[in-house]
Amino acid sequence: MASPPKGAIVPNRGLLTLEQLWVEVEAERIDTVLIVVTDMQGRLQGKRLSARYFLEEVVAHGSEGCNYLLAVDVDMNTVDGYAMSSWERGYGDFVMRPDMPTLRWLPWHPGSALVFADLGWGAEGRSHGGEERDGTDVVASPRQILRRQLARLAERGWGAYVGTELEFLVFQDTYEEAWNRRYHGLTPANQYNVDYSVMGTSRVEPLLRRIRNAMDGAGMYVESAKGECNLGQHEIAFRYADALSTCDNHVLYKTGAKEIAAQEGRSITFMAKPNEREGNSCHIHISLRDRDGTPIMAGDGPHGLSEIGAHFIAGQLACMRDFTLLYAPNVNSYKRYTPGSFAPTAIKWGRDNRTCALRLVGHSGPSLRVENRVPGGDVNPYLAVSALIAAGLHGIENELPLEEAYEGNAYTSGADQVRATLREAAADWTGSDLARAAFGDEVVDHYANNANVELAAYDRAVTDWELFRNFERT
Repeated sequence: MASPPKGAIVPNRGLLTLEQLWVEVEAERIDTVLIVVTDMQGRLQGKRLSARYFLEEVVAHGSEGCNYLLAVDVDMNTVDGYAMSSWERGYGDFVMRPDMPTLRWLPWHPGSALVFADLGWGAEGRSHGGEERDGTDVVASPRQILRRQLARLAERGWGAYVGTELEFLVFQDTYEEAWNRRYHGLTPANQYNVDYSVMGTSRVEPLLRRIRNAMDGAGMYVESAKGECNLGQHEIAFRYADALSTCDNHVLYKTGAKEIAAQEGRSITFMAKPNEREGNSCHIHISLRDRDGTPIMAGDGPHGLSEIGAHFIAGQLACMRDFTLLYAPNVNSYKRYTPGSFAPTAIKWGRDNRTCALRLVGHSGPSLRVENRVPGGDVNPYLAVSALIAAGLHGIENELPLEEAYEGNAYTSGADQVRATLREAAADWTGSDLARAAFGDEVVDHYANNANVELAAYDRAVTDWELFRNFERT
């Protein structure tokens, strides 16, 4: 087999063309096609379609889904405050338009393929102003938010390349057992720290190997798996790709890993802070290239950065608080940010410095990239990557100067801190002129309402901590 060009990203065997799908359906090897979209919480929602119906009808015309999919809480409860979808507006339909280059095998479900879709307004879809929006994009859809930021880069002849690193905890209990036990007293797959431990990870290798091979069969480029610090904590790493493909792969991997764990009688969680030990991070690596594939953040400046690269990082720092809501969307997200936890607290950048919110990694040329360490495993990747691009463009467009790289322990730097609560981050987001300029009022107001819904639910809840602390002793 001839070698691909150096640095090339080669599509994996799990992807399908439309012609290949016809062949597989005629041969009765595929009978079901999942059409999916990503909701605000970063979850896949959609339908299982007859493969023949998908080919004969949906490829050309799309499929419908209730527009409450972008206007509910994590429990799928309809909630107030969304302009796009409400009882008063009748909860009409979106159109799910299949993005055919994303078509792929789904190896952990026999006879199944999957395709991502973009959301448009159906014939009855209306904006909050009441005008018809038949066929137009759903502005607050996470995938479309990212597409618009990528279009801003494309206007300059640039593209973004992204890699995400997701950590998760594995438990011996099933999801049903965990639910029935109210998530207390679960048995982790490893009972001690297995960070980089070959012996420790071998205890979980049958599950990890199945997940890796299944993702390979679904068109992803798997790099490695390793143990992490928390009990039963692991990470599977994938090769970087263009930003949209990485985000698609990210959400499919999260869904698939949970489904495979369930099939194996286990459960895994990507929750940002599931207990008082180390949380689950999602470090996001990003770099920019021009149309010829030439890296544009690398140059002959300090630390191997170009002027554009320096402005890009300066923009990340300048926008960190305004955009934190897109990096940390849940109440629980903020409990990762504790000193000495490998989760950042200081809004600083450093060269290969894991105590900073931003870490410059790689050598000169294509490998040079910036890693944002703020997001946790609960992040919606489309929103987080959109924020990275918007922040970088803010720095580039305004030629923001880059402060000196921080050396030493950023936890004790005295620098501005990453926001400590969802309430603070939501207030920053809602009042941000930067966010409104980059994303528009509709997106800002939509995701502000989502945060307010979560905060209201949290404020109503009585936690186990409160009961144990106060039931008898107050």
